[in-house]
Amino acid sequence: MQAIEYDDSLPIEKEALKLWMKDLDNPFRWSLRPFFQFLFAILLHLTWFIKRLPLPQFSAHNFLQKTICWFCENFVSVEANVLILRHYSCESNIINFLIDNQYLDGEELPVNPIKLYPKKIGDMMEDSFVKHDQELFRCFKEMGHWQYKKNSEENVSWQHWQTVDIESLEIHKKKTQVFDFETSHALFMCLFCLLLTREEYRDAINGFNLDQSMAIRVGEIIEDKSLVEMAYNKFPHYLVGPWNLSQRFLMHGFFCEYVYSVLHNLKEKSV
Repeated sequence: MQAIEYDDSLPIEKEALKLWMKDLDNPFRWSLRPFFQFLFAILLHLTWFIKRLPLPQFSAHNFLQKTICWFCENFVSVEANVLILRHYSCESNIINFLIDNQYLDGEELPVNPIKLYPKKIGDMMEDSFVKHDQELFRCFKEMGHWQYKKNSEENVSWQHWQTVDIESLEIHKKKTQVFDFETSHALFMCLFCLLLTREEYRDAINGFNLDQSMAIRVGEIIEDKSLVEMAYNKFPHYLVGPWNLSQRFLMHGFFCEYVYSVLHNLKEKSV
């Protein structure tokens, strides 16, 4: 723990690292999480199997959103909630950075930027968990084939970039907020599968693999091919099921933190 606290080989904001180190120290992560992950992984695969049967499909986005937000506000630790809110902003920044820099010769932006920058849990109430994935797919589809045109470093655009400021996040601590990030995810992964259609859920758990594509594109813009090594989830053309979902989900979060940190530092140097 002391070693990784001081290891800055991989880029990550100090504030995010402190939050994660505290989350790792949560006793529930080492006691309840293994049991919950084992139990709910079995239930998840059963739910996935049932949803894949040729039965009428249903979804309940509003109920899913309200349930997750209620659980976050009352039972998820402050550290985990801040990491969740940070993730929305970090990934939105990365995608908007790609949108802003797809054309660097004065052409009009062909894609509407992502506006998911929640400041409090309540901001995620309206379809944010589902929209988070769908907005990623929308932007990749609307950007079309990658058309980045090499230009000078001074012309890199930060038009829709928003610095992630932890102090601006509104989290009201309650005594019942005790669950760490990974335990919380284990508790909700079955409900997420149940309350989405099979196509929505299939897309959601495979969207992580676009991390590699984002890393390639960002790396081309800033001329840093090492970013690809930071993507744990790769090969978007190969669709997978819910196996190893917890780790893939967590590593997607780390990837966004890493790339955000690289871009944030680059932006600070360019000012």
